[in-house]
Amino acid sequence: MKKDKLLKLLNSISRVKIAIIGDFCLDAYWFIDESLSEISIETGLPTKPVTEQRYSLGGAGNVANNLAALGVKEVSAFGVIGTDPFGHEMVRIMKETGIDTAGLLVQEKEWHTHTYSKPYAGSKELNRIDFGNLNKLSESTADDLIKKLSEGLTDADVVIINQQVPSGIHTDYLKRQLLDLIGKHPEKTFITDSRSFNDFYTGSIRKMNDTEAMRLCGIIRKPDEPISMSDLSPAAQQLFKKYGKPLFITRGSKGSMIIGSDGVQEIPGLLILSRTDTVGAGDSYLAGAASALAAGFGMNMAAELGTLVAGITVQKLFQTGTATPAEIIGIGADPDFIWNPDLAENPRISKYFEKTSIETVTKADRTITPEHVIFDHDGTVSTMREGWEQIMEPVMINAIFGRSYENAEEIDFSRVRTRVREFIDLTTGIQTISQMHGLVSLVKEFGFVTGKDILTPEGYKKLYNDELMKMVSERESRFRRGELNLSDLTIKNSVIFLKLLAGKGLKLYLASGTDTGDVINEARALGYEKLFEGRIYGSVGDINNDAKKVVLDRILDEIGPAASSKVVTFGDGPVEIRETKKRGGLTVGVASHELRRYGLNLHKRERLIKAGADFIIPDFTQFEQLMKLINL
Repeated sequence: MKKDKLLKLLNSISRVKIAIIGDFCLDAYWFIDESLSEISIETGLPTKPVTEQRYSLGGAGNVANNLAALGVKEVSAFGVIGTDPFGHEMVRIMKETGIDTAGLLVQEKEWHTHTYSKPYAGSKELNRIDFGNLNKLSESTADDLIKKLSEGLTDADVVIINQQVPSGIHTDYLKRQLLDLIGKHPEKTFITDSRSFNDFYTGSIRKMNDTEAMRLCGIIRKPDEPISMSDLSPAAQQLFKKYGKPLFITRGSKGSMIIGSDGVQEIPGLLILSRTDTVGAGDSYLAGAASALAAGFGMNMAAELGTLVAGITVQKLFQTGTATPAEIIGIGADPDFIWNPDLAENPRISKYFEKTSIETVTKADRTITPEHVIFDHDGTVSTMREGWEQIMEPVMINAIFGRSYENAEEIDFSRVRTRVREFIDLTTGIQTISQMHGLVSLVKEFGFVTGKDILTPEGYKKLYNDELMKMVSERESRFRRGELNLSDLTIKNSVIFLKLLAGKGLKLYLASGTDTGDVINEARALGYEKLFEGRIYGSVGDINNDAKKVVLDRILDEIGPAASSKVVTFGDGPVEIRETKKRGGLTVGVASHELRRYGLNLHKRERLIKAGADFIIPDFTQFEQLMKLINL
């Protein structure tokens, strides 16, 4: 979605009115400091001292909260609470947020406000304490609720039906009345998101996840079991035929799909590098999608907005987060998507070009002759820095533990090491300074080092770079002494390929997350610096100045926007692949095995396909066939 369209969409949302009938819940976060615990005189057991408590809206309340944060003009809640303190807190939060609570009814008997209390000791969530599991909605309350909703229908652009819990408002009695109300108002858009009754509310658009969609078609899958598009698509079409209304089906990190009269369309998910909490992500998606539909936009833009909203909220920890228009513009103006996740995770369905090891991922236009070729450096051409991960890992672990490194408990050490490895894996291919900004966040997250002992990103980068350069300098020295040759320090046939392209008069660009001076020195040492005619770019130590993005911007400025398709990028990292794809260029992912310097690295292959690679190669062994494929 272009920025101007996104701005238009958000501006239109500010004029709509949305009603929600459903299970309004409260999420309670209680943070415990066990160092303050004492033994209870009454029980003889240690106490759980709560040092901080946070309350946020959950269930239908989370949807309402997200709608309000998006800037929806009027958000009206229709639900039931108890006479308990949690109900009072829910109403207080809603009123403070600007949600209309006139339709939020109080049932005095057999009803407790649905509350999920989540105690935390450090970063570990303890056993949850739930309220409202034995609720029973009376018929008189149901009558009053339906009456309130019926009166509010006139002004509502969209009505959201939420069902969150088995002991909520959706009794057989209320369901029949609500279904009757839908039938009486075919001019109104109803959207149902129900864990148990998606099959029931005929006449409404449905939003569900992939596991629920398969179950509705009689196919039982576990919540964490992967479901491919090839399996989900027939199920989605079956449901659309059955309901006669469009559907939104979410797929977690794989994005979502929409199904309507135009068939099935896949909506890519967002690439998120930071730590996430997916609780409430479906509610956020629903709020974004419903807002767009209420503003008169189609299913496609509704799903895209839902994806952006959910992508923001999952990054907000210890809360059921929301997304503001400013945050949506921030992430939506230049989003990073996950492309072709099913193929990326299943190499068995790969397709190859003319009996080669060149994997074809997309149906890229092969008739255009490229004039500009961008190469990532480390792992694509050079293996001088092969093994950098093994250097970064101990640097990061040491930084996180600080002075407590030597005495760290084994369980803490294992936890930190796992987190560091996950972080390095996710951030491979981005600027080192960006990784160091992430390291600062990790140090703060674990809390072993505090205050002035936490270094700046530049300080951590220097520690890492000093260790890395020891390895690089040693390899350069061995190369100059003749102990290593060019094939020992480059991906197979990469330099031959570079010389061939330069001989054809193509403009070559070298991009790296490494500091510019170091990249130039290494290219010079390995003998291919002059092939790039000064077009070598690296990090300048500024997180806001991503070297690879700068390269692409300069290329497009030089050749003009109309000729962006004449750019082809080779890289083993996701950044150069993603950024080229955004600008309409051709992308070749180099899934290199850096230690061996030839052959396929399946882990890189997955990462590169998700970044948007059109083709995947293991190395440059089959460069003649590769040149034919990309029309060189």
